[in-house]
Amino acid sequence: MTTTTRDSIRHVALSTARLPLSVPISDAKVFTGRQKPMTEVVFLFAEITTEQGFEGVGFSYSKRAGGPAQYAHAKEIGEGLLGEDPNDIARIGTKLVWAGASVGRSGVATQAIAAIDLALHDLKAKRAGLPLAKLLGAHRDSVRTYNTSGGFLNASIEEVKDRASRSIEEGIGGIKIKVGLPDSAEDLRRVEAVRDHIGPDVPLMVDANQQWDRATALRMGRRLEEFDLTWIEEPLDAYDVEGHADLARSLDTPIATGEMLASVAEHERLIENRACDIIQPDCPRVGGVTQFQRLLTLADQAGLDLAPHFAMEIHLHLAATYPREPWVEHFDWLDPLFNERLETRDGRMIVPDRPGLGVTLSDQARAWTTDSVEFGVR
Repeated sequence: MTTTTRDSIRHVALSTARLPLSVPISDAKVFTGRQKPMTEVVFLFAEITTEQGFEGVGFSYSKRAGGPAQYAHAKEIGEGLLGEDPNDIARIGTKLVWAGASVGRSGVATQAIAAIDLALHDLKAKRAGLPLAKLLGAHRDSVRTYNTSGGFLNASIEEVKDRASRSIEEGIGGIKIKVGLPDSAEDLRRVEAVRDHIGPDVPLMVDANQQWDRATALRMGRRLEEFDLTWIEEPLDAYDVEGHADLARSLDTPIATGEMLASVAEHERLIENRACDIIQPDCPRVGGVTQFQRLLTLADQAGLDLAPHFAMEIHLHLAATYPREPWVEHFDWLDPLFNERLETRDGRMIVPDRPGLGVTLSDQARAWTTDSVEFGVR
């Protein structure tokens, strides 16, 4: 295919799909009465085609309320992509932000733009014939990985132990389990059981999903020191910067947080206040690759470690570009949406050699689509 420097977007397809989970999922937020068990994940997909025939796909998601709002916002701003040069990703992002300026630069609006930003980066990497990690500049060809999907609180401890064994056999390097139950003694029993089961050499993380107050977090953090945890995740409310900073100073176990924040600006407060040892941004939640890269620069300058949240299909590429050795979270929930699979081996997830993100939407993803809209000429 003959290409020139200049190209333009001729077609944009936006769609929303509902991915059903095989069993209802519960973390501490359910056991404290703040949320209901999660039964589905709602996705926003953006597919972009150019005059020269290049294509890109990106996505955002919502695990509970908000998915329809992401799609609604994307529909309002999507037509503005037509005629734009897809290479000018930052400029396009600024245009889309201003198109929806009255709803701000975080939250739903940012997450709608993220799907488009990701599609543009996928397209650009495909045009170059490179995996996205290579286009951005990779430091490594694989990333340490840990499993979360087997450690939820709706599962019995025997089920958690069984899933941990299978994850390790599948080449996944670490195990994360959920804590934050109203009964802290039960949390400690579950952590002790998993640590005894996997042994002292397998990295073990816990995640309280924001359900402890400051006193409980400090007390539990001290009790958990004996289990040699890789980190304690979201011990406090996501926006309690001061509380997280106090914990990070007080405990030997590293503190990890950031997944619930919905902009780079919100992460800046964490970084400036040394409120965590490991930062856990979510690319779709902060606005896409463009914003995520801004955040990585700030985190690296502050000497923080990195463990992006969820969406391994995206975060594998981005984590591979971080100068410090990162982690990526293994979830198999999204497997039905894509025709391709990511490989894990010797505790690491392998960056695929396929161009772009290296994923294409499956027939099942199309079947789960509940609404779609198109702009331009296919």
